[in-house]
Amino acid sequence: MPGLYYAESDIHGRGVFCINNIGKGDLIEIAPVVVLDKRSLECLDRTKLYEYYFLWGEKMDAPALVLGYGSLYNHSENPNVEFSLDVEAGNIHFIALYDILAGTEITTNYHAGRPDQSLWFDVI
Repeated sequence: MPGLYYAESDIHGRGVFCINNIGKGDLIEIAPVVVLDKRSLECLDRTKLYEYYFLWGEKMDAPALVLGYGSLYNHSENPNVEFSLDVEAGNIHFIALYDILAGTEITTNYHAGRPDQSLWFDVI
């Protein structure tokens, strides 16, 4: 989607924002995923990439790096965007949950329908 940009965030570090209004249901981004070997997990966990990779695959056990803005969307318990994994195509779709005004930070819920999953950081 044209008009996305990243900037300093009040939530955490950098975040993704929109220049233009976004409508409910709009596809914001299809972010490609680079899937890594499961054996990479131990190594990734000792690097800065620990904060950016997702778990991927049918069993959600392979690390994956999301390209585009995918790794920069901050977490929110009240997100304005949801995401869905397209494992077969190797990408993540980010879709607006409701209308988003220009200048608003775009956030998603990292739990992705798995509220039992704990996060690796404290939620503000």
